[in-house]
Amino acid sequence: MDSREYAFEGASPDIHGYAHVSREATIVGDVTVGPNANVWPGCVLRGDVAPVEVGRESAIGDGAILHASTVGEKVMVGHGAVLNDAEVRDGALVGFNSTVSDAVIGKGSIVAMGTVVPPGYEVPAESFVRGSPAQVTPLSETTINPDEVFEAFSSGDYANLAARHEDLFE
Repeated sequence: MDSREYAFEGASPDIHGYAHVSREATIVGDVTVGPNANVWPGCVLRGDVAPVEVGRESAIGDGAILHASTVGEKVMVGHGAVLNDAEVRDGALVGFNSTVSDAVIGKGSIVAMGTVVPPGYEVPAESFVRGSPAQVTPLSETTINPDEVFEAFSSGDYANLAARHEDLFE
């Protein structure tokens, strides 16, 4: 096995048989990756001080770091994003190079690229989050069409793309 999966204090990663985890990702300790989820090259998922969970059909983009965090179902975590002690609920999108620390991102929300969500934030469902520090606006009060955004970045498409990379994933 070429992947970088490591046990930590008796806890070993649990990767579903239908998940796609890059051989170039590092998975440590109490980490669960659900069915049809995909974890791309350069990612680090570290479940040492608390578990890391990646839900069904979620996509963790290249170079993302997840530490002691939970990602729901059909979530998109963009390239280079950092989640530390965070919860990202079902159907949300966390943009490229965003940081979410000790915070909750509500169901169906969109976190813009480069956003910093500091400790203590609890972003309501279906919100648009942007800036540093983050500013939150209900999606209904923006011109953003969330269906178009989620379709453009569909995690289902990423699962299909992962399946086409025969040598990159286990």
